[in-house]
Amino acid sequence: MKHVLITGGCGFIGSNFVRHTLKNFPDYKIVNLDKLTYAGNPGNLTDIEKNSNYRFVKGDIVDAALVGRIFAEENIDTVVHFAAESHVDRSITGPAEFVQTNIVGTFNLLEAAREAWLNDKAGESKNACRFLHVSTDEVYGSLGETGAFQETTPYDPRSPYSASKASSDHLVSAYFHTYGLPTLITNCSNNYGPYQFPEKLIPLVINNALQGKALPVYGDGKNVRDWLYVIDHCQAILTVLQKGRIGETYNIGGNSEKQNIEIVNLICDILDEKVGLLPGGEKRRSLITYVKDRAGHDRRYAIDATKIRTELGWLPKVNFKDGMRKTVEWYLDHKPWIASVTDGSYREYYEKMYNNRR
Repeated sequence: MKHVLITGGCGFIGSNFVRHTLKNFPDYKIVNLDKLTYAGNPGNLTDIEKNSNYRFVKGDIVDAALVGRIFAEENIDTVVHFAAESHVDRSITGPAEFVQTNIVGTFNLLEAAREAWLNDKAGESKNACRFLHVSTDEVYGSLGETGAFQETTPYDPRSPYSASKASSDHLVSAYFHTYGLPTLITNCSNNYGPYQFPEKLIPLVINNALQGKALPVYGDGKNVRDWLYVIDHCQAILTVLQKGRIGETYNIGGNSEKQNIEIVNLICDILDEKVGLLPGGEKRRSLITYVKDRAGHDRRYAIDATKIRTELGWLPKVNFKDGMRKTVEWYLDHKPWIASVTDGSYREYYEKMYNNRR
């Protein structure tokens, strides 16, 4: 039995990973450590909360004493580290929280793993331990019209968010080279799918379009991202845990480069088909509203996932159009979930981010 600590397991990718892992490895013992910020919702995992191999701990990875106790109490041998402040806009208006969570929190986890796994009492059991740090393609900066990020691409972060993630990546790598901690790093492209908090592009557009509200698009809408269905990402992480070479980095991409405006148009078209046109008979594309561009908005990201494909045999299974249809259908079937997460604090944030940009 693996004893797996998943940080940020109540968030978007984390909750999908917890569910996916228990489905495929029901004998794993999973401890989910989550601070339950605005983006962490225990309701994301109500279907498994009574599973005897699942334990939820409400707490902050910045709390070093708590992290150390969990390692000792649960005999943790595997860490999958999702917990992070992750929204670029929030990092621009409030960078301090990103430094604490993404850098200090990662440091605390590394120290706890080093203490638990590399002491004299660990013996040969340490050879089975793994510390997988989930990062982002944003650490590489911005691309021109051609090319793609490889694992050897120099880091060039452009926002407080990406800078804090780059810092945490370097810490993880340093603990491998300095102490021999069995680390792995994954840098993924933009994820989409169920349970994503509606500050991100896709759920934000779905939510607004359903309500007939304006659909804010930064700048000219032609910023390009590589989109990865969240379950494909979860399977890639499990693959890296099982087969990845210690100390290595693996880029995970969906092979689906799309302009932001393409995605907004596709969501509008799917909703028009699924729920009908707006009350006035207009298509939802009429709701698109271009707003002032984000500061330091990277123009294009693209992942070269050759390494994980050739070394580990992983490929994404869900193409973008099918994944988008699945995602829209999930949000249509889970309107109470949307209502539960879009409370007053979210509305206040939304007003601050978008209403003054028009």
